[in-house]
Amino acid sequence: MTTAVQISDLSVVRGDNLVLPGLTATIESGAVYGLMGPSGCGKSTLMRSIVGVQKVASGTVDVLGLPAGSKSVRARVGYVTQAASVYGDLTVRENLQYFAKVAGVERSRVDEVIEQVDLGPQTGQVAGRLSGGQRSRVSLAAALLGRPELLVLDEPTVGLDPILRESLWILFHQIAASGATLLVSSHVMDEASRCDHLLLMREGRLIASLSPADLLDRTGQSDMEAAFLQLVRSSEAAGP
Repeated sequence: MTTAVQISDLSVVRGDNLVLPGLTATIESGAVYGLMGPSGCGKSTLMRSIVGVQKVASGTVDVLGLPAGSKSVRARVGYVTQAASVYGDLTVRENLQYFAKVAGVERSRVDEVIEQVDLGPQTGQVAGRLSGGQRSRVSLAAALLGRPELLVLDEPTVGLDPILRESLWILFHQIAASGATLLVSSHVMDEASRCDHLLLMREGRLIASLSPADLLDRTGQSDMEAAFLQLVRSSEAAGP
């Protein structure tokens, strides 16, 4: 396996708060990584650092062999934020045609990503009238237009019904099977079992990097949430 993202001693400060206190992690290529932890633990800050839009205090983040945010790497990275990034007065197709033009990709790619994220019935609808989940899928489709080598998804399944969540996780693994790397954040631990590898965070720190099976084995639990809670307790007992 090759390395898609290498994070070394990353520190991020916001105001007087040390949000990420020297975090180190490795993300290998061609897999679905779950970035798991409670809300406010630093997941979004870490993702922004990987994408290259977060000011860092110290440390390094290399993405696809280049410094995060480098001009030559931006087009190779797709990023979907928690808030849907779409134009509410344009239809789904018009949104994607616009983003395709900005990204310099062929117009035929629009139909492909619409099918990938199952937005066919909504193609002609104005984005501002879509449900929150549908708008999120438009953002995902936009991120997929350029066939990114690294896809960073911040809470992409929040608010979605179980059937759609299942279809999106199938899609995530299909994308990874094509050679891309996905980093998917969630605070819902039952999603952990859907990932190839987990990065577990607590209060800005990475407390474990392991597979879902290894998490259960290490903690002796059969439930992901119980396993995470036990891991948190163990890390607190061990101290900094």
